[in-house]
Amino acid sequence: MPLLSHLSELRRRAAISAIAVLVTGVAGFALSDVVIAAAADPLAHVHGPSMTGLNFTRIGEAFDLRFKIAMTLGVVLASPVWLFQTWAFLVPGLTSRERRAGITFVGLAVPLFFAGTCFGWLVVPQIVELLAGFAPSGSTTMLTASQYFDFLLKLVVGVGVAFVSPLAIIALNAVGVLSARSVLRGWRVALVVIVIFSAAVTPPADLMSMLIIAFPLCVLYVIAAAWTWLHDRRAARRASSSH
Repeated sequence: MPLLSHLSELRRRAAISAIAVLVTGVAGFALSDVVIAAAADPLAHVHGPSMTGLNFTRIGEAFDLRFKIAMTLGVVLASPVWLFQTWAFLVPGLTSRERRAGITFVGLAVPLFFAGTCFGWLVVPQIVELLAGFAPSGSTTMLTASQYFDFLLKLVVGVGVAFVSPLAIIALNAVGVLSARSVLRGWRVALVVIVIFSAAVTPPADLMSMLIIAFPLCVLYVIAAAWTWLHDRRAARRASSSH
């Protein structure tokens, strides 16, 4: 496919994904009250130095917060659409076998993405309590709503996307784009990427939180590498038996 056709295809699929995110974002805005209440709940259970509730420091901050939550929920709820569009762009001109692989990819990627977002959500209370525990005795920790939700949303969505990445490796291997040898040889690069990503979605200088995120991602990468190795071995045996 010529370069201009690739760009046109990318624009079309990006537009479809953006429309899906905007539509589900409207529903996300309606659910923003529920999300704010649920996200603020861990702050009420922090032991040790006292912590105030969420603080809004400017007039428009509450609306900005609801908009961020709406867009984040839009990305999460529209994940079946943009995951399929991403797959269809990465493997253009799909054969019937690749279409089946694409349907399988989306069918597995969506639960993995939601599992990642749930994992990110579940570790937030532990991270909050761990970091709040470093405050001196008798002090009060004051959080701005924007600061807290920037951390929360970045962590939840980032971990959700990260949980899908090993499945992308498996899917690309299944259609012959990525070999198991490349996956196995790239483990050092993968480890560096995982560590950098884990550091990016967790608070600075918080080694424990980074390890909590990095460990399951390393396990998922090992599982993906093992699957690609077994798949390539089966493909090699089929090819030798056909000759």
